[in-house]
Amino acid sequence: MIDDLILVATLLAALGCAVVAGFFFAFSVCVMKSLARLPTQQGIAAMNHINVVVINPWFMGAFFGSALMCSLLAVSTLSRDTPGATWIVLAAVLYLAGTIGVTMAFNVPRNNALAKLDPDSPEGGRQWAEYLVGWTRWNHVRTIAALAAAALLVFVLTV
Repeated sequence: MIDDLILVATLLAALGCAVVAGFFFAFSVCVMKSLARLPTQQGIAAMNHINVVVINPWFMGAFFGSALMCSLLAVSTLSRDTPGATWIVLAAVLYLAGTIGVTMAFNVPRNNALAKLDPDSPEGGRQWAEYLVGWTRWNHVRTIAALAAAALLVFVLTV
């Protein structure tokens, strides 16, 4: 029974990590490039709107639900010496540090600073350009971490 629960939990965690990776991937390859093509004021306004709208049950459920599932899996597999436990723990660390940690340490502070930015100020254009580069760079890290976590969890399911 417990093994079946771990199997289902691993599948759900893999799917959650993959959904989050896909969400971040879309930002890296499409959304941020689109926002960069807009006039500064419009790009800043659009990103600020995105940062408000993204706080919703669907995204937060996938984002933090995957973190919770990975954490529970790591603890339960280590405590039972489950086959594949090392890969599950590595996936959890990748997701927690590379996705949740990076978001809180690098992307959210940039979003908070952007919300306070005056897009009509002489500094607005320069700060917007810096935001686009820095935010996107860290978003690439989040994308890769979430995708790697999903891949490791799928690997565990196949061995």
